[in-house]
Amino acid sequence: MKLKPGMRLASVVDTTQVVVVRAPADEIDLRCGGPAMAPVDANRPTATGAIADDHHDGTLLGKRYADESVGLEVLCTKAGEASLALGEDPLELQGAKPLPSSD
Repeated sequence: MKLKPGMRLASVVDTTQVVVVRAPADEIDLRCGGPAMAPVDANRPTATGAIADDHHDGTLLGKRYADESVGLEVLCTKAGEASLALGEDPLELQGAKPLPSSD
């Protein structure tokens, strides 16, 4: 799927929703819980189906997930039990960026 900053995506297996913050120019395979994510405004099925066994780490509200090698960053706007992945590779939870010292 071709992503654009500001695009809202939802999982088809749980309640997870994200907003794309930074997107690569190429098409990517963004997944949540195993299946590919779908645009929120699309006629997507409600959260049905099973979460894949290796995708149960969960997604945390207000946290950013990224893959620096492809230039992807998403912000979780609705938490869920399934974890985010780029293909089969899990997305990394971004830590807080250190502020410059005030010395």
